[in-house]
Amino acid sequence: MTLQQVGVRPRRQVFRGAGYLYHAKSSSSSPCLSTTAELFLDAAEYGNAPEVRRMLEELPELDVNCVNYMGQNALQLAVANEHLEVIQLLLRKKDLSRIGDALLLAISKGYIRIVDAILSHQAFEDGERLTNRPSQADTHDDFFAYDEDGTRFSQDITPIILASQCHEYEIVHILLTKGARVERPHDYFCQCGACSEQQRRDSFSHSQSRINAYKCLASPAYLSLSHEDPVMAALELSNELAVLANIEKEFKNDYKKLSMQCKDFVVGVLDLCRNTEEVKAILNGDNESSQSSETLGRQNLIRLKLAIKYEVKKFVAHPNCQQQLLSIWYENLLGLRQQTTAVKNLLVLGVAAGLPVLSFIYWVAPSSKVGRLMCGPFLKFVAHAASFMMFLCLLVLNAADRLGGTSLLPNMTTHDYPSQLFRMKTTPFTWMEILIISWVIGKIWEECKDIWAQDIREYLSEPWNLLDFSILAIFMTSFIARLMAFWHAYSAQCYVDMHLTDLSNMTLPSEIQYFQLARINWMPSDPQLISEGLYAIAVVLSFSRIAYILPANESFGPLQISLGRTVKDIFKFMVIFITVFVAFMVGMFNLYSYYLGAKYNDAFTTLEESFKTLFWAIFGLSEVKSVVINIDHKFIENIGYVLYGVYNIIMVIVLLNMLIAMFNSSFQEIEDDSDVEWKFARAKLWFSYFEPGGTLPVPFNLVPSPTSVISLLLGIKEFLWHVPKGQSGENSIDEMELNKLRQQEDLSVEASLSTTRHQDIMNRLIKRYILKAQRDKDNDEINEGELQEIKQDISSLRYELLERAERDTERLAKLISQLGEVTHAPQGEEKKNELTILS
Repeated sequence: MTLQQVGVRPRRQVFRGAGYLYHAKSSSSSPCLSTTAELFLDAAEYGNAPEVRRMLEELPELDVNCVNYMGQNALQLAVANEHLEVIQLLLRKKDLSRIGDALLLAISKGYIRIVDAILSHQAFEDGERLTNRPSQADTHDDFFAYDEDGTRFSQDITPIILASQCHEYEIVHILLTKGARVERPHDYFCQCGACSEQQRRDSFSHSQSRINAYKCLASPAYLSLSHEDPVMAALELSNELAVLANIEKEFKNDYKKLSMQCKDFVVGVLDLCRNTEEVKAILNGDNESSQSSETLGRQNLIRLKLAIKYEVKKFVAHPNCQQQLLSIWYENLLGLRQQTTAVKNLLVLGVAAGLPVLSFIYWVAPSSKVGRLMCGPFLKFVAHAASFMMFLCLLVLNAADRLGGTSLLPNMTTHDYPSQLFRMKTTPFTWMEILIISWVIGKIWEECKDIWAQDIREYLSEPWNLLDFSILAIFMTSFIARLMAFWHAYSAQCYVDMHLTDLSNMTLPSEIQYFQLARINWMPSDPQLISEGLYAIAVVLSFSRIAYILPANESFGPLQISLGRTVKDIFKFMVIFITVFVAFMVGMFNLYSYYLGAKYNDAFTTLEESFKTLFWAIFGLSEVKSVVINIDHKFIENIGYVLYGVYNIIMVIVLLNMLIAMFNSSFQEIEDDSDVEWKFARAKLWFSYFEPGGTLPVPFNLVPSPTSVISLLLGIKEFLWHVPKGQSGENSIDEMELNKLRQQEDLSVEASLSTTRHQDIMNRLIKRYILKAQRDKDNDEINEGELQEIKQDISSLRYELLERAERDTERLAKLISQLGEVTHAPQGEEKKNELTILS
């Protein structure tokens, strides 16, 4: 209910007291305000500090906690109108109530001096008032207003939460120095007693309290001032909020907005870097405490790993980050960055042509100049890409003898000598296939090392790893089936060699005769046929692997990203598509399964024919006569026409156009932010080559290097000759572990005693961020608010001038009376003298 519905007030004093809004609650317990209380509230609201001071001093029976018709006391009215002097006078009273509400109101309006003045009150000495929520406080305490309409803030809002949500940096700093903290919400699936009780009592209030806490934690003000490492905290919190957005679907938009806020904070800090050292500090973290994790002086890029993992695309695609990545990408080849595309292409061709020689040099002398160049990310990428292109060339050359058509027809057989079986000509591996097998084995070894180096869940979360796993699994299954076919043929050939010398005009056992048959007589489950089918699938998937290296190019990168997005759309679309397709396939089969041999064709008479007919109908390759029956069953035929027509309308007109619209939407989304999407995809590609190891490409990685052999021998020697036995060995191991723990403790103590260079840089960046945020806020201030503040200052000045004028008037009247007394005294003496003379 609004005030306009309550009534029209010609003057402010008309509705003092309980009023209609609160009449139902307070008329029986709280009497109407007296004239003195109304004057007191007016003086507090309009900033009449002299009148407030006079009433507090001269009227000891005055109730300073009296409230107006809106349930606001004098302190709240003074805070709302920013009257600092009145607030300071009221805070001197010991029995003052609703101090917490006044503090929250001052924070919401951004009155820093008033917040500082209220926090100096004795109620905030222990700091518990700043940390505990109003709902956790004693219900008999009058620190907050507990009636439903008495406060404008919910009972799960603390001062630090409100200040963080309002982005008041100075107030947040003041509260943090006073000991205010935010309790991090428990896990969403937490079953502790407190969470279970809150969930049972009011699930909505419990969810809202969690969101309010996360709004504080995700606030740039709280992130900047409460964490030693705000960038890491923001990255981890953004991922946590993104996970919650997928769990709590009802508050998905709120959590996604907070997650994006954390990501924007990280990007904002990165944007304020002014030199390479500051960029490295953000990307690498604390280098001084993590030097052991770096290899060969290369940066660890811990923050960048998290940003890529959590898909903070704007952070990864930021120019400052990209420039640093580019310098690492061309490591040991810095002059190549300024070269033209033609020079780079010539270098790529030279590396591809000399890959065996370069691999041999690295294998022999990995610490040489050429070896160090091979360890660089760019040349490592070129070497692996060249190796993959060679593998694709092998796949093409493996079918070179059949490019113009095979000379051995399916009904023909051949052999090299009279006693040779035909299958001994088709099952053995060629030298080209042996090279392909060696490449596949090398790739399997490379994938095994990747799985060993990282967590299996992280490995499976990458789609390209799943594609590699599928390709290698299909290749290996194909080779195993081919090997089985060869083994069976070889066994049959051994039998022939032992018992026969010539196969002409000889009757062979059926199991031996099978390996002499032409292709058209092979069984459908023949291992060689299975091998050839799986091999064809693996070849197709292998060529699709080219898309992995496309993000390296600016022109093809966005296209590859759009293609990947459309694949995801297809998987979503397939759920609806399969549902509709299966429904019509089963329905049409049930309708025509009784008419086998009585139709124009065999469409829909079997489940297989029903599948084929409906599938090719999507592309317009099925005939309308597929529903025609040769007998006079018009009802069934008409039902078939209707169902077939509805199917074409739904699939061709509705669903296919919806899929096209989804493709257009995804492509437009990528196109609108193509630069960020491409740079993020390129950074993921680059980063996969930043990790140490994996320098030799496939299949050269199968040959163990001398360094690895020597390291293995030294490890075996140390294990055999230097392992302590019995209890002494266990004690030595325990002592080593204790020494490591002591060293770690010493390092942590030294790090805590001395501020690291990384902390200095982060403090510098956070100061810049806060200053920029405050400057932007000052520029965005609304003029109406400034005018209101000026009006309030003028009102306060008016009362001060009136008080001064009243004092001056009293002083002038006193002086006039004193002057009158002085002038009347001589006249009286003269009259007395005259009377004396006359007498």
